[in-house]
Parts: sequence; structure tokens; C-alpha cells
Amino acid sequence: MRKIILMLLCSLSAHAYAQLPQVSNGSIQRLKAFPSKYVQSRNVDIYLPENYSPEKQYSVLYMHDGQMLFDATNTWNKQEWMVDEHVSKLIDQGIISDCIVVGVWNAGAYRHTDYFPEKALKYLPEELQKSEEQKLMGNPLGDEYLLFLTRELKPFIDKEYATYTDAAHTFIMGSSMGALISIYAICEYPDIFGAAACMSTHWVGDTEVKNDLIPKAFNSYLESNLPDPKHHRIYFDYGTETLDSLYPPYQEMIDKTMQAKGFIAKNWVSKVFVGAAHTENSWNKRLDIPLTFLLKKE
Repeated sequence: MRKIILMLLCSLSAHAYAQLPQVSNGSIQRLKAFPSKYVQSRNVDIYLPENYSPEKQYSVLYMHDGQMLFDATNTWNKQEWMVDEHVSKLIDQGIISDCIVVGVWNAGAYRHTDYFPEKALKYLPEELQKSEEQKLMGNPLGDEYLLFLTRELKPFIDKEYATYTDAAHTFIMGSSMGALISIYAICEYPDIFGAAACMSTHWVGDTEVKNDLIPKAFNSYLESNLPDPKHHRIYFDYGTETLDSLYPPYQEMIDKTMQAKGFIAKNWVSKVFVGAAHTENSWNKRLDIPLTFLLKKE
């Protein structure tokens, strides 16, 4: 039933997403239904800053939920991240390096399935593991989604656009489940992603919060798989309202793990935003902070 409802919602909103987002500065190029042998095909919206030039090289920021990033008039809830406004302003002010943003759309009914860190399931008790796999349509695809990003999409982006291709200039970012898959990405592919920003990380990992076993499983996974803090940087934050109000004890647990693994102030941030909710309107109000963390000029 959940899958049917999500597919209907996706279908109803398809018309609204047909148009290219309108941006305040720079331009958007769309890869329509970008194919994959690992996951569902999806659109990819690429933000190019003003005066983009193939003669230069640009850092690359991969962002999840790409249909929510640029234009509130085209989104299901009439909210957006305001990525174009923030990126263009920070570049103009000389705060961040020149970059392009690759907005990877979620696949509607498959969003939760794609964004769930697949290997963390093995840290759950067997019965709960089976239950979670059923909720993930019996086929968790977190690993496959990362294969799509690293083996299919990134090579295409690096071929077609003027990018730096190394990890030091390649970043990943998302919110909620998108934050989970972002921390998972830098753990699984530390040679590809040099930094990750995770906003309002959905440590509970589920639509129903019954116990703390899932957050503990994520923490156990991180204890074994966090990347080398000498060459990687990680940003976390959360608010205090709506769904974000669930996160404080779990983020505190994760923060202790980060410290135990050698992350310090220069390569790790964990912030709380009092009054902020689990919405694009809350994320866009503080987006300049993680963008600066990821892309700040040396």
C-alpha cells in the first residue's frame, strides 16, 4: 500500500516537475531519465554558476532530492533549498570555491529504499533486520544507489563538465534520509568523496520509531567504517522541532563516535539549530553554513 501511494504521489507531481527550475543566477541543465543498471532511472539537474567556463575547473557537490533544490514553484510542498541563491552569493563573496551542483532526483517510491545504508542492516538483530528489509520492499538498494553515483553518474559529469575529479574537490550532501546516504557514501567511497554534509540526519531510519536499535546499528557501522579524519571532513546538524526533535540523543551518540575516531574541530562539525523544523524552509535558512564547510576557499 505504501508503495502504491508513493507512486501515485510521484505520478501526480510529474507534470509540475516537467519544467526546468527557474534560478536567480547561473543556469540549470537537465539530464532526463538518466539511465542506470543499478537503480531506477531519474532526472539529474546540474547547476552551473554564472560565467561557467569549460576553460576552468570546478569542484562538484552532489546533492540528493534534486527536485527540491532550486525552485519552490515546481516542488510538491512549494518549498526549496535555495541552492542557486546561496551558491552564487558565496561564490561572489569569495567565500567558497567555484563549483557546480549535481542535483540527483529521488526516485519517488524508491527514495527510502535507495537512501537506506544497506550494510548497517547487518548490525540489527535478525528479526528486526528482516522487518526492515520488508519495509524496504524486500530489496534495500543503498549500495546500488552509490554504485549509480560513483560508477555511472560521476564519470559522466567528469567527462562532460569542467570538473576537478579528485576526492579533495568532490562532496556529497543531503537531509533526512539523504543525510544518511551521504554519511554512508563517504564511508563506502572515501577515495571519491572528500567531505559530506548531513542535515537533520534521520538516525531512526524508519517511519515508525519503536526503539533505538536502528540508530545503534548506524553507530556500530560508523565505528567500523568512518573514513580517515586526516583526509575527510563531515558536517552534521539538526533542529529541535517536528521530526528533528527525535534526533538529539542519537546525534550525541554519533558525536561521541566521531570524537573517538579522531575527528576534531577542523574536520568535523555538529550543530543544533533551536526552533528549526524538518523542512526545506528550515534547511535553506542555514544552507550557507554547510556549503561554506564543504567548499570554503583555503
